[in-house]
Amino acid sequence: MTKETVLSNARIVLEDDILSGSVLIRDGRIADISEGRSTVGEDMEGDYLIPGLVELHTDHLESHYSPRPGVRWHKTAAIQAHDAQVVTSGITTVFDCLRMGSDEDGGFEHGEMRDMADAIQAAQREDRLRADHLIHLRCEVASDNVLQHFEDFRNDPHVKLVSLMDHAPGQRQFQTMEQYTLYYQTKRGLSDEAFARFVAQRKELSARFAKPHRDAISKVCAARGITIASHDDATLAHVDEAIAYGVRLAEFPTSFEAARASHGAGMSVLMGAPNIVRGKSHSGNIAARDLAEAGVLDVLSSDYVPLSLLHAPFILADEVEGISLPKALAMVTATPARTVSLDDRGRIAAGLRADLVRVRRDEGVPVTRSVWREGRRVA
Repeated sequence: MTKETVLSNARIVLEDDILSGSVLIRDGRIADISEGRSTVGEDMEGDYLIPGLVELHTDHLESHYSPRPGVRWHKTAAIQAHDAQVVTSGITTVFDCLRMGSDEDGGFEHGEMRDMADAIQAAQREDRLRADHLIHLRCEVASDNVLQHFEDFRNDPHVKLVSLMDHAPGQRQFQTMEQYTLYYQTKRGLSDEAFARFVAQRKELSARFAKPHRDAISKVCAARGITIASHDDATLAHVDEAIAYGVRLAEFPTSFEAARASHGAGMSVLMGAPNIVRGKSHSGNIAARDLAEAGVLDVLSSDYVPLSLLHAPFILADEVEGISLPKALAMVTATPARTVSLDDRGRIAAGLRADLVRVRRDEGVPVTRSVWREGRRVA
C-alpha cells in the first residue's frame, strides 16, 4: 500500500535556493515539491526543511565505546547512544570511523573493530538504529599491523570510505617537533629520554611502512570502488601523492597551499565543523573559516561534536560573505554525498530518499525539531 506524507509551510532549502512550500513524501522518496502555503499535511510553521546531514568522519563512536582509558562499554549500547546523538543533531547518514592499526594512542586490539562493525550491522538488522550507518576505515599506515586489521574488512560491503593517515613526528599534522612534543610528551608526562625513544620508534616505523601500506590499501580500494581520503596533507608533494592514489577527499589539510591545491585538483576539501564553531583549530593548524572565505572549503565533518555539523553552516552563512545558507548546507549534505558516490541522498529533489530535517533557527544555535529517514520519522 502506498504511504504518503506531506510536510507543508516550510522554508525548503534546495541546493541553490530557499523555497517556501511543501514536500510530498511517497514510499520513502521525495515525490514532489510545491511552492506556496497549504492547509494539507503536517505544518512546519515556517521552520527550515533541510536534507538529512551526511557525516563522513566522526570519532564519536569511540568516545561511547571507550569512555575512559582502558574501559570498554557494551558495543550495542555504545552504538545506540552514538546513533541517538547523531540523529538528534540532524545526521541521517553517518560514516562510523574505525581505527585500523595501532598508533601513538595505542589503538584497539586486533579483532575489536571487526567486532564493532558486526555489532553495528546487527543493530541495523534489528531496527535499533535511526541513522544509516556506513564504515570509514582510518588506516594508520605507519603501523606495523594496519594490514592485518584491514584484512578483516577486505570484503565488507559497508566500507565506503578509507583514509590514509600518518601521525608520525615530522609528518603532516605534526610537521614541527614543537607540536608533537606538546601533544605527546607533555600530555603523557614522558621524560626527555623516554620521549626521544618514542619519537625514534615512530619515525622508523613511518619510514619503513608508510609507503608500502599506502600502496597496498589504495590498490584494494581502487579494485572495490571505495573512496580514498588523504589526511592532514601539508605540502604540494603530499597533494601530488594523493592525486596519484586517486584520492577524492582531502581531510583536514594543515596548510592553505595544500587545501588550495587539493581543491584545484578536484578533491573535496574537508575540515572540522568544530573548527568553524570555535573559530580555530584545536591543534593549532589553519582555520576552516579562512578556507571558506577563499572558496576552497567543500565539506564539513562533526569530527568530535555531532551538533557542530548543524551549527557550523549557519555560522558560515551569517558571517562569510558570498556563502549563502544553501551553499553552506551543501557542505554537509550534497557535496559529501557526491564525494562518496551516494547519489540517492543529500538534496531535496524528486526521486531522492526522503532524508529530511526540520530545523528552527531564529538566531544562535539551531534546534532540530524532527528528523525523517527514508520518509520514516526517527526523531
